[in-house]
Amino acid sequence: MFKVTFAFEDGSVVETYANTGDNLLEIAREANVAIDAPCSGNGACGKCRVQLKSGELDAKKTLHISDEEFEEGWRLACMSKIIADVEILVPDIASAYKSRMKVADLSSREEIAIFENAKRDIQLTGIELKNSLDVVEVKMNPPTLDDTMPDVERLTRALRKFMNLKRVRIPYTVLRKLPDVLREGNFSVKCVLRTTPDDMFVYDVFDSREDVVIGGLAVDIGTTTVSAVLINMETGEILAKSSAGNGQIRYGADVINRIIEAAKPGGQKKLQDAVIKETINPMIHEMCRSIGFPKERIYRMCVASNTTMNHLFAGINADYLRMEPYIPAFFKTNSLFASDVGIEINQDAHIIIAPNIGSYVGGDITAGTMVSMIWNRPEFSLFIDLGTNGELVFGNSDFMMSCACSAGPAFEGGDISCGMRATDGAIEACTIDKETMEPSYTVVGDPGTKPVGLCGSGIIDVISELFMTGIINPKGKFVREGKRIRHDHYGMGSYVIAFEEEAGTTKDVEITEVDIDNFIRAKGAIFSAIRTMLSSLDFDVSMIDDVYVAGGIGSGINMRNAVNIGMFPDIPLEKFHYIGNSSLTGAYLMLLSTPAEKKTYELASNMTYLELSAVPTYMDEFVGACFIPHTDASMFPSVTQR
Repeated sequence: MFKVTFAFEDGSVVETYANTGDNLLEIAREANVAIDAPCSGNGACGKCRVQLKSGELDAKKTLHISDEEFEEGWRLACMSKIIADVEILVPDIASAYKSRMKVADLSSREEIAIFENAKRDIQLTGIELKNSLDVVEVKMNPPTLDDTMPDVERLTRALRKFMNLKRVRIPYTVLRKLPDVLREGNFSVKCVLRTTPDDMFVYDVFDSREDVVIGGLAVDIGTTTVSAVLINMETGEILAKSSAGNGQIRYGADVINRIIEAAKPGGQKKLQDAVIKETINPMIHEMCRSIGFPKERIYRMCVASNTTMNHLFAGINADYLRMEPYIPAFFKTNSLFASDVGIEINQDAHIIIAPNIGSYVGGDITAGTMVSMIWNRPEFSLFIDLGTNGELVFGNSDFMMSCACSAGPAFEGGDISCGMRATDGAIEACTIDKETMEPSYTVVGDPGTKPVGLCGSGIIDVISELFMTGIINPKGKFVREGKRIRHDHYGMGSYVIAFEEEAGTTKDVEITEVDIDNFIRAKGAIFSAIRTMLSSLDFDVSMIDDVYVAGGIGSGINMRNAVNIGMFPDIPLEKFHYIGNSSLTGAYLMLLSTPAEKKTYELASNMTYLELSAVPTYMDEFVGACFIPHTDASMFPSVTQR
């Protein structure tokens, strides 16, 4: 038995023990040490870099670590085995998905404008912003020797009379505090209620002198990133907003790896804990702490996520999703409560889940489709959600078709050696001088923040600029030379965006030919999915009136650059609209408005799902799109002209 000490840059340590031959990444997982492993530990991504400070590891040499770095003690955790007592440094970048939780500053109009616009658009369609939660004040006669009615019956009768309903349900959590609250308020109390035509459910009870705000929580559970807003359910006001990396990412960047991990003994609980205990609950605590809001006063929650994330969140076996005929356990459910899954809000809070459409098109897309408003327009529109899975919806007010393609984690920084989420230190926009090949870039964060890596929008810009300046050819290979262009001893080229002395990390921020190849495949998956879906309807790209692009890949996508690399069709740029994180916005609308929730269910049930793997021409389209911009240059006339 050997002692393994994980040390972090903030000075904290975690100590655990391991046997000879135990895998270092697995030991870290068991000790709840966050180490990024998008490839789920097969040595392909190089993201689980750690530094051996003392002791010895049986570690394989890989292409991701240079000879010089190996001498300095750098290792891949997934390729290292325990053979002695060791001390391991886990750098911030290796655990960035966990350590960089962000609570948004809502003083910025930009942070909340998208929600206000969504509310306005929904109301213009005639959908009311109302829900079944309410605060009512009731007064009762105090008990006497002549009136010995129990407290719960006294409250029940008062509510029945006040609301004109026969059935009133009072749960144990309310019953437990009821005697004291009644007497503190001299039998005048405020009740937080959910009222339906048939019955009433009492979530909470307070002294009538207390100011009570009904809290609601909307959460977008992405494969890579989780985002949330805490709102006032009566007014729709956003009280707090937060984002963090999905803790499940250390079990793999894509849904298939996570399903496989969940199928192992104890895996289902590990994956559920990673997203709830390690991700969502800390976000709830941080948002509530930032505004002084009691988490027990969050009485409803809405989750929008893909089909796999829905299953893993609910602790339901997802294994059948990855095997033909790809059958989920559910498309929609209304049977989930906070106490069922360990969400640390009011334990009786109902959890609404945005309905799934297919095995790989989930509630994040139905929620996003709701926000895009394509269902309310006669024009033919295309909705694209860029994430680990690329999901698309095409149609208008008469019909809608959806499909999904496996784009991989590249749009959120995965599969890219210096890739990262759109958080502090991420390069989100970039231009390159054609003559000098010198870059100019914008970094997420406060002024003066040094670059650490590239987020999705930055990767699109860099690859487009490298291609348009002739630094790389259509295959993504470097064809020009300069001080920022390097070749390793294997001949693989790379472009340095920020040298080590300019960067906020211990190495250069660069993009390699392998990174570019990974991204070409990701963008190829998107474009080929668009072409395949349109072809199945006997449409072509010229018939698209508008394109709505969603996804939290940065502050926005440079649409011209996305066309340059062949990710989006070559149509007029004014047809493209970036609508941000539409999944979270849709969850917000479903949470705030019961009619909007019902409308989302209606959209899901009326949408046709196209399984791309069953379309014979899809693979041919994909192969053709794995080129910049495409093997058929005639599809991109504006790019060819420039």
